[in-house]
Order: sequence, then C-alpha cells, then structure tokens
Amino acid sequence: MENQQTPTKKIILNYGGILGIVSVLISVVIYALGMQYDQDWKTGSLGLIAMAVIIFLGIKKFREFNEDNLSIGEALKTGIGIALIGGIISVVYSFIFMNYIEPDFMTNTMAKAEIEMIENFPQLTDEQIEKQIEMMKNFSTPAITSAIALVASLFFGFIFALISGLILKKDENK
Repeated sequence: MENQQTPTKKIILNYGGILGIVSVLISVVIYALGMQYDQDWKTGSLGLIAMAVIIFLGIKKFREFNEDNLSIGEALKTGIGIALIGGIISVVYSFIFMNYIEPDFMTNTMAKAEIEMIENFPQLTDEQIEKQIEMMKNFSTPAITSAIALVASLFFGFIFALISGLILKKDENK
C-alpha cells in the first residue's frame, strides 16, 4: 500500500508542477506580447488544452506505475491533485504579477471594461455602467480572484480527469 502512495504523490507533485510552470509561461508570453488586456477565447483555450494534456499524461503515468490498472477514482484523485498543484502555482504567480510586475493591472482592466461597456451597450446609462464597474471591483480582490482561480482549476481538473479516467480505465480482473 505504501509503495502505491509514493508514486501517486510524486506524480501529482511532478505533473502539477509542470502544469503550474506551463500556465505561468503562457501568462508570461501573453504579457510579453502585450495581450494581457486583450485576451480572448483562443488564449484561454491554450491554457485549458495544456491542462487537459498534462492531466492525461499524469494519469497515464499513474496507470503505468500501477501495473496498467486504473480506476475512475484513482484517475480523479490524480487529476484533481495535479490541477490543485498547478492552480496554486498559477495563483502565486498571479499575486506576484498583480502586485509587483503590473500593479495597475486591475485598474487598467476595469478601465478597459468600462470602455467596452460604453461601446457595446449604448443603451446602458452612466449609472448602470458605474454599478457594473463597482460590482466588478468588489469581485476583483486578491482573495476572491484567487478563490475563483482555484475553484476553476479544480472544476476543469475534475472534468479532464474524468474524461482521462474513462479513456485510460483498466480493471485488475481483465
């Protein structure tokens, strides 16, 4: 039993670390290209694809260590663990980014959101736009953004782990 837990922890830490580093690298490239305020579905998809691939590879590695056996529960445990470690690394980077690298990030993001609301929703009054911006500011505190990022990481980690587990599942009796 002890032999099985050691590779699981090692796989979760290794692949979670890889996921965190890849996530940080994607964020650094986006920042270097000056796209931190203009992110669209393509840049978000890049991170999700990286997460799906890394979780799949981590679960596959777990199966190799487990004599080619894998249950859905083991896949979920491994995949969610990888997502948690990767999410924690991403949250730490985001904290450093927003406090030291680009301290005006949230202010600039709010200003861009206000401009987009004015351009895309001309029917909104100034008061309605102000209320929307104020609500966005309330949900943009470091604690709330960190919590949302971790929950999102765990949610997508669960989905990708479940899919990977269904693909890679092998029973001991077969």
